[in-house]
Amino acid sequence: MELVVDENITLHLTHEKFTHQLFKLIDSNRQHLAAFLPWVSRMKTIEDSRAYLAGSAALCKQKTEVSFIILQNNILVGRIGLHYINNQNKKAEIGYWLGKEATGKGIITKSCIMLINYAFDVLGLKRIEIKAAIKNMRSQAIPQKLHFKQEGILRRAEFVNNEFIDLYLYAILQEEWINIKKKFL
Repeated sequence: MELVVDENITLHLTHEKFTHQLFKLIDSNRQHLAAFLPWVSRMKTIEDSRAYLAGSAALCKQKTEVSFIILQNNILVGRIGLHYINNQNKKAEIGYWLGKEATGKGIITKSCIMLINYAFDVLGLKRIEIKAAIKNMRSQAIPQKLHFKQEGILRRAEFVNNEFIDLYLYAILQEEWINIKKKFL
């Protein structure tokens, strides 16, 4: 599956064919990514990257995740996905990351809009959450820009770089998104 975000950005369903490109991007952005992502230190080899992508594909088959590779002008620049899909409660969490050179260009904002529309219109979800580290201003800017509501702070919710960090919890409901998405069309 491919979702076309705009003339330069596409989201491709996670697949092992992206193993080498993904590992290269992670490996060349370790310091940038490791600041807020706990899994970076576990991505030591191409095989680790392959196993990660295979795991993501398995979660997709189980319908508990839908994740995508982000391509900008056919170059892999990051990942985005709907994680922890809870079909009973009709909710999921968006997670995303970009290599350093791709940041600040609106790629994640545009990709989130596409993914939120997919979640509500295709998957029939009713609630989308985004969690962002208290110190990660760039990550917080995305849900703020997309008019998510900040619902609270998850204290000591994630173990990153040998310490527990606090996360802001943002969420948007399907009925809220119906009016908000018009601002982005």
